[in-house]
Amino acid sequence: MKRLLTVLAAGVPLAAAVWIPSASAQPRSTSAAAPVTCSTPSVQAPSGARVESVTAVRRAGGTINGTGILQGTVTDVPAFCEVTVTLTHPGVGDHAKVQTWLPLTGWNGRFQGLGGSAYLAGDNGVGMSAAVKNGYAATTTDAGVGDALDTSWALDSAGQVDTGLLTNFASRSQHEAAVVGKEVVDGIYGRHAAYSYFTGCSTGGRQGYMEAQRYPDDYDGILADAPAINWDEFEVATLWPQVVMNNEKTYPTPCEFNAFTAAAVKACDPRDGVTDGLVNDPARCDFDPRRLIGTKVVCDGKELTITAADAAVVRKIWDGPRTTSGTKLWPGVPVGADLTALAGLTPPDANGNVAGAPFPVPADWVRLWVAKDPSLDLPKITYSRFTQLFQQSEAEYDKAIGTDDPDLSAFAKSGGKLLTWHGQADQYIPTQGTVDYRKQVEREMGGSKQVDDFYRLFLAPGTNHCGLNGTDGSSDGLTALTAWVEHGKAPRILPATLINSSGQQVTRDLCSYPQVSRYQGHGDPSLASSFRCVSPHRN
Repeated sequence: MKRLLTVLAAGVPLAAAVWIPSASAQPRSTSAAAPVTCSTPSVQAPSGARVESVTAVRRAGGTINGTGILQGTVTDVPAFCEVTVTLTHPGVGDHAKVQTWLPLTGWNGRFQGLGGSAYLAGDNGVGMSAAVKNGYAATTTDAGVGDALDTSWALDSAGQVDTGLLTNFASRSQHEAAVVGKEVVDGIYGRHAAYSYFTGCSTGGRQGYMEAQRYPDDYDGILADAPAINWDEFEVATLWPQVVMNNEKTYPTPCEFNAFTAAAVKACDPRDGVTDGLVNDPARCDFDPRRLIGTKVVCDGKELTITAADAAVVRKIWDGPRTTSGTKLWPGVPVGADLTALAGLTPPDANGNVAGAPFPVPADWVRLWVAKDPSLDLPKITYSRFTQLFQQSEAEYDKAIGTDDPDLSAFAKSGGKLLTWHGQADQYIPTQGTVDYRKQVEREMGGSKQVDDFYRLFLAPGTNHCGLNGTDGSSDGLTALTAWVEHGKAPRILPATLINSSGQQVTRDLCSYPQVSRYQGHGDPSLASSFRCVSPHRN
């Protein structure tokens, strides 16, 4: 998912949208004095797997182009040793590749595992290149599946879910990548990495949480942003905007959707003490879309009038999916997020008619894994059928890929640190799902202060999906994480550059949850120094 999701919704060039993990932490140590030899190391298969092959190739570095639909480019990459280990699992018939890139000079003594995007289990080479460029030995895995939107592996020849590959994608392969990658580091450098980190956003964020929950000893620090946790629930939930439009037989134009978003931002922006183009707490924004009924909107030179039906659609999308009896199933799209991402439309036909165009990630999840029917007619899903699909997904896949176990006691005991930021205008993964998980962890483990010892969450106002990864803002979470792991400096704030509703860059210190940012009453609203973190009840 990551920036790919915005790409598919907005038509942004793919090369401009690839996630490159921040990695500006100063190296802890330099490489060993002895020259590094890029020779094939001995690798022992992780439990339950068998090694099919091991290869080692010296790469010159230079300019590296990312593979697949995500693309992307990294320049000035130093020479590195590329070790590829292919694993298989008895009875699965899979071929899961674990690739480790090791800088031939300047290794900083650290190991970094990298997560994936949408249905891509690992990195496409861009994050790996950035990691190597910053001195890390880096590992990723393809889990034996395909590219970001490739779901050809979902069902086997009998039309049943391929549980072996789903297990790889959900959990097994990332753990095996950590085990194998560290073994490769030992074999090439002749010594262990001093510290190990995992970095990922979206699918990669979910994988980071999975590591903390199931394999607490794999990593010292985990940077897991905009995490796709509660996968079995939120993936179905993000089909809701399409279900609403189809059932209400109302398809607002992008211009109309954007008018609702702009009006809500304008109404709720001042609540943090200043009008600065950012909604500090969208969950508390109670803007009623019915206020825009009758408003004129100019779209492609044509004047449109917002109707009560339009407002009803937006109200349901913001509210989130419910059963026919009104029971809440999942949070809706955050107020301030781009509604057109999940409420996409087809181009008008010859008669000017449009239809819903669902985002492919939830659409494929519902068709293939839940309904197990590639021909499922999504526009015909009723509200009651939607509830059934939501509950079925939860029942069948929570244990496999939900990644929502709030018991992080083993991770805390191991000394691990988990750091997450999530954009409050995330148009693909409702931010409130991450907040709710954090609350569950607090209830499970004794409260906020105890949890803050090993797990901190930062919410970024006005920020879209994985939007602090360099295109729509920035924040160096990896530097904050290394300072926490290696020097015990727990981050109270996370410095960030945000983009406000006017498209202007502003600096802001993201507050450690549950604190929120509040304007001090004086100073330049575009500068972080004009704000301070306060308890929510004081905001």
